[in-house]
Amino acid sequence: MGPVAIDCDPGVDDAIALLWAMASPLDLRAVTVVAGNVPLAVTAANARRIVTLAGRTDVPVHAGCPRPLVERLETAAHVHGESGLDGAELPQAEIALAEDHAVDRLIALAHAHDQLTVCAVGPLTNVAMALVKDPAIAPKLARIVLMGGAVGGGNVTPSAEFNFYVDPHAAKVVFASGVPLVMLGLDVTEQVRPTPPRLDRLGAVDNAAGRAVAGMLRPYAARAADGGALHDPLAVAYLLAPELFEGRDAVVEIVAEGTCRGRSVVDVRGRSPHPPNARVVERVDADAVFERLCAALERLP
Repeated sequence: MGPVAIDCDPGVDDAIALLWAMASPLDLRAVTVVAGNVPLAVTAANARRIVTLAGRTDVPVHAGCPRPLVERLETAAHVHGESGLDGAELPQAEIALAEDHAVDRLIALAHAHDQLTVCAVGPLTNVAMALVKDPAIAPKLARIVLMGGAVGGGNVTPSAEFNFYVDPHAAKVVFASGVPLVMLGLDVTEQVRPTPPRLDRLGAVDNAAGRAVAGMLRPYAARAADGGALHDPLAVAYLLAPELFEGRDAVVEIVAEGTCRGRSVVDVRGRSPHPPNARVVERVDADAVFERLCAALERLP
């Protein structure tokens, strides 16, 4: 795999995804942040503290878009806490924000490194803006591996998953871009939950990263209607171990407005006249993913 950029909105599950990525052999070139789970100023601060916790201050953090393309920002602070990372003991950030805007950083990386992979685990505002600002990057991207959407129902409304609901217009841009896409939606992410035995396993990771993750997950699991499913870490898991997942190629369209705003309409019966535009992941070996996450955290400070 070539270079990777992670676009995120930390948030508990984003923070875990970042820690996993930074403990891995991924060639991580940048962390770009967007408003989503909490406002941009908070996601940017959280990303810098997570990078510091992981001992990876070599990875620059770039702030991006403070609001969706069209809609007003709706956050998930009621789940992640006002800090975005309630329950975690985190160090103060040892790096400043990089000067370049996240959108410009994504564009520059795409031009500098053919076959850039973007791992997007928040609202897709930054990614969509990069594709709109410079359409020439689309053929330079190896793929976008994203957490968002669902084949079935949503977790914010009966129709919509949170990331797509927050910025449905951005999701529509990305799914119409022609870039190879891998979609990890609620159907697969909700298969990986922090059950009591798994939380106990995390508690046995005796380092600062393990303690931070265990501290974050307990209030997150208590607040979240889905029991604190590990949504965003699955996108990193897919990059590292795609053999643990199963899915199919399908046509995915995004509803941008109206009652079903943010819904991902997945053609599971192959009736669309259009060719598939995404690999839709549906199943995962949850135990294997969780064990690999713990093993990765054990490699961190």
